[in-house]
Amino acid sequence: MKKLTLIAIASIIGTAQAAPISLKSPQKDQLGYSYGYLMGKGSAETLKDLNIETFIQGLQEAVNGKAPSLTDEDMAKVLNQYKKRLEAKQLVEFQELAQKNDQAGKSFLAENAKKSDISTTKSGLQYQVLQQGTGKSPKATSTVKVNYEGRLLDGTVFDSSIARNHPVDFKLNQVIAGWTEGVQTMKEGGKSRFFIPSTLAYGEVGAGDAIGPNSTLIFDIELLEVK
Repeated sequence: MKKLTLIAIASIIGTAQAAPISLKSPQKDQLGYSYGYLMGKGSAETLKDLNIETFIQGLQEAVNGKAPSLTDEDMAKVLNQYKKRLEAKQLVEFQELAQKNDQAGKSFLAENAKKSDISTTKSGLQYQVLQQGTGKSPKATSTVKVNYEGRLLDGTVFDSSIARNHPVDFKLNQVIAGWTEGVQTMKEGGKSRFFIPSTLAYGEVGAGDAIGPNSTLIFDIELLEVK
């Protein structure tokens, strides 16, 4: 497959100045274009850092079996240096995002705490009771059944059992600290909105692509049952 991909890209090189590709083009040209386009789309960020002419030169020489202009050791060194530069750049961007999110979260929580219907605990967790419950209250070790929706400060929804129409069960001591503490303030049948500082959520690391570092989270939770 790897060899086929190189050959396909090489075929693009040979037809780079040809007429636009269409379903009427030779199958070889359609195949080459498809491989090339998908590779370019999937590696767009990396390709922006390359000299495309020398990239094409390297492809042509490799496909034609020509000896490389650089030794394997030289190429490995170049790629390793590029990787380190890229990682350093990503680290700086990550740190800048973490600082931005941290400042935004602190500012939001400071203003939010001034509202009369917002309660703030010693840990910094804030919550707003949307509907009082009348049933049992859970303990930290309880298993509960809830419906919930999680949002970022900009309103982006990153997870929602409500949208899936599928309540979930979990043990309170196996989730983020903001949930463990917050749900214990509720009773069955109740609904609350929680404003969770990053220190009680996913901290400086974040969670995947959806939740960045130092993100303050907002959760609407309905406690359906304490099991």
